[in-house]
Amino acid sequence: MSSTLTPRARARARQSPATPRGARPLRLFGERLSLLVRPRTLALCLVLVAVCVLTLVVSVAVGDYEIPLPAVPAAVAGYGERLDVFFVQGVRLPRALTALGVGAALGIAGAVFQSLSRNALGSPDIIGFTSGAATGAVAAILVFGASRVAVSLGAIAAGLATAALVYLLAMKNGVQGYRLVLVGIGVSAMLGAVRDYLMTRAELTEALGAQIWMIGSLNGRGWPEVVAVWVCLAVLGPLLVGLGQRLRFMELGDDTARGLGVPTGPTQAIALAGASALTGAAIAVAGPVGFVALAAPQLARRLLRTGGTTLVGSALMGAALLVVADLVAQRALAPTQLPVGVVTAVIGGSYLIWLLYTEWRGRRA
Repeated sequence: MSSTLTPRARARARQSPATPRGARPLRLFGERLSLLVRPRTLALCLVLVAVCVLTLVVSVAVGDYEIPLPAVPAAVAGYGERLDVFFVQGVRLPRALTALGVGAALGIAGAVFQSLSRNALGSPDIIGFTSGAATGAVAAILVFGASRVAVSLGAIAAGLATAALVYLLAMKNGVQGYRLVLVGIGVSAMLGAVRDYLMTRAELTEALGAQIWMIGSLNGRGWPEVVAVWVCLAVLGPLLVGLGQRLRFMELGDDTARGLGVPTGPTQAIALAGASALTGAAIAVAGPVGFVALAAPQLARRLLRTGGTTLVGSALMGAALLVVADLVAQRALAPTQLPVGVVTAVIGGSYLIWLLYTEWRGRRA
């Protein structure tokens, strides 16, 4: 997490409870970039990377046409049996890489939204940003008969517009978490009504295609989708990770953050815009895959045993969750392939019920 604060603010930050215990500063490029690294965080990140790599290899190897694991590296490089190369490079590898990129994007976006709202439910799924992007894509499909590229652009534009609307409606002496969540839920409900109306007015084949897209799926994803999501992640990911230190301080309260030298208004605006754009890009590629943005940041926080923002851990957790869910979607009812959104909904819905139950028990205790 980068530190763009003044030297005096950095000195005060060392005494702040937002700084993780046991963290050691790692400075890069002089004073321009400072990372706080904990041994536990590093160990978990390495484990998540190993899970992602292992699942990717298995996803590439298994299927109706199985490829021996020793032959996978050669097929990735373009050597070996012709069918091996075709299935690896043309079908399975781009799908797995898309899953990793979409999961990482949703993990980062969810962590940013939850940090700004200071609420475990403050994810793009709950507060309307996912709904906005999905409504834009459905309108492009049903009203304009748009191509895949136009549908993607419609999803991104609608997601950003929804983010701006929710931000403006929730802004009163700053953006408070509960207002952001409540306004987002209201906007999401209205957008859901718009989508339902469009579905009732559409032809059967178009409505069926839109419904499949709305579930969230990685079927048929190729290299253009890989490039799109990873370029967005490469541009916006470092920007949001660079705001991680500021987001930690803002979780302590706006007054405390200002005392530490954090410009809360611009930080909120930049973080919301970046996270909304990442959400829109992920939805444009894979559809509104549910609950990854909700569960990944919370799981990362609990495993790391920290109450602060964990953007890198959330990204890796989101990538691991989605690539594993996609493998389950492909093989659970083989040869029939499920949309990955079905699997994430089951996992995420169960997690949401558990989260609400633990919150309820904590209040009663």
